[in-house]
Amino acid sequence: MKEEKYMQRCIELAGNGLCNVSPNPMVGAVIVCDGKIIGEGYHIRCGEAHAEVNAIRSVKDESLLERSTIYVSLEPCSHYGKTPPCADLIIEKKIPRIVIGCQDPFSKVAGRGIQKLRDAGREVIVGVLEAECRQLICKFITFHTFHRPYITLKWAESQDGFIDLNRTAGNPVKLSTPLTSMIVHKKRSESDAIMVGTRTALLDNPSLTVRNWYGKNPIRIVLDKDLSLPTSLHLFDGSVPTLIFTENQHSPLSNPEYIVLNYQKDILPQIMEELYKRGIQSLLVEGGSILLQSFIDAGCWDEAFVEQASKELHSGVKAPEIRNKISYSTEKCFGVEIKHYSNLEV
Repeated sequence: MKEEKYMQRCIELAGNGLCNVSPNPMVGAVIVCDGKIIGEGYHIRCGEAHAEVNAIRSVKDESLLERSTIYVSLEPCSHYGKTPPCADLIIEKKIPRIVIGCQDPFSKVAGRGIQKLRDAGREVIVGVLEAECRQLICKFITFHTFHRPYITLKWAESQDGFIDLNRTAGNPVKLSTPLTSMIVHKKRSESDAIMVGTRTALLDNPSLTVRNWYGKNPIRIVLDKDLSLPTSLHLFDGSVPTLIFTENQHSPLSNPEYIVLNYQKDILPQIMEELYKRGIQSLLVEGGSILLQSFIDAGCWDEAFVEQASKELHSGVKAPEIRNKISYSTEKCFGVEIKHYSNLEV
């Protein structure tokens, strides 16, 4: 049980890196000597020291390291990236025992860190709270395993299953409350990119920025097959990097950037390939109904959050449907019911 206790602490620490470490994974580390925690750390920001380094730096008496155990939620790296290999530092500091939550799926590591530690004569235990550690870095795992971003779908629907009125102008129906809107902005801050379709971009004129929460703005992505969207929309204001997927050639611009797709074929695999090439690990799809349904029908999604509004619209744009028998949980957020579907394969 003690192994699980210290690994749980690693997971808690790792969560502090949320929003700051991408494209790196969140990682936490704890160092224990004689049953007491003598050091701990987590990966704070991409490009800066990894969790193991910060944990070792926090130990006041380094002589204790030679009889300590280091717990780390993810396999220590074994390659030179923006920082030196953590496995080398663990060996250098003569830490004799290493307990690891899960193996790193990144091709430059993928078991090499574990092997390097074992080759140096260290005792290495792998798989403590493995499911929880993998869940912690599910976006990272999905990206490196399936070569696409981790995809989250989000929409709010009325009590009778509509997401908006049928309209050609005017403002969208407000189904979210100010407090649940805050949750949406939190999810935006946790995503590398956010996507909407042509109709949503035109009729709602969204900014797709983070305003009701602290955090960075995601890259904005919009589908505009025929280049019909007016450049007066917020999406063209140049404030945030923006990608426009289209069928037609457009004079090159740095922002927004136009990317030509072959609309005679399925465009989702083409989009996924492009986002993977750009290192975009997580994508939040906010609408509209046609775009959301296309992801659902293709099975190209990992999580979905559906806000159940109390009002009825009686007619309008039908909400997307998750038709397969996929399990979901229901929770109340600020008095509003939100269904959470999971389609995870990690």
